[in-house]
Amino acid sequence: MFGTNKRVDIALNRDVERLLKSAENGVLPIVEAGEPVLRAQCVRYDGQLSRHTLAKLIETMRTTMLDAPGVGLAAPQIGLNLALAVVEDHADADDDPREIAEFPFHAIINPSYTPVGEETRSFYEGCLSVEGYQAVRRRWLDIIARWHDEDGKPHEERLHGWPARIFQHETDHLSGELYIDKAEIRSLTTTENLEDFWCEDPVPTEAAKVLGFDL
Repeated sequence: MFGTNKRVDIALNRDVERLLKSAENGVLPIVEAGEPVLRAQCVRYDGQLSRHTLAKLIETMRTTMLDAPGVGLAAPQIGLNLALAVVEDHADADDDPREIAEFPFHAIINPSYTPVGEETRSFYEGCLSVEGYQAVRRRWLDIIARWHDEDGKPHEERLHGWPARIFQHETDHLSGELYIDKAEIRSLTTTENLEDFWCEDPVPTEAAKVLGFDL
């Protein structure tokens, strides 16, 4: 359980309730790159919100993520400096080199990860806070993911391929990192141009040759 001896932060809880009430049809605006909250180290969650407010927050974040649409959303992306994110992806493609797989909905609180082995993969990746652009980002192929759920129960799971990438992306948000910080910046492209020129090459080997970066 979260902070069994810790009281709810009344001021923060009130601010979050106010934020949630501002949602239109359950959807909140997504903070864009350049907003300071995206570069801050998030505060560890330890029961600062009431159970009711936390549940509403998670529900609203999920609705906002799906509306975008996206496969993950971190609390800083709605302007909230708490170590909380939501993830979900129902794509499944056996022949996709990105190793996309079913990733059921999770609220991941205070998440962390540890790489398993040394294998990495480089693929185009985007972010709801850097709308309209994608770039190649190298990430660990396998990780041990750790988090707490909304009831404070700890979880540990080995993730592989695309689910591992999603988890890494959202967890990094909570330490003030955007995917572009460690992307192959010469690969940066609009989503439209990605679809026009590179969509048939999800493993961007040809892009690497043309743009001159090392996979």
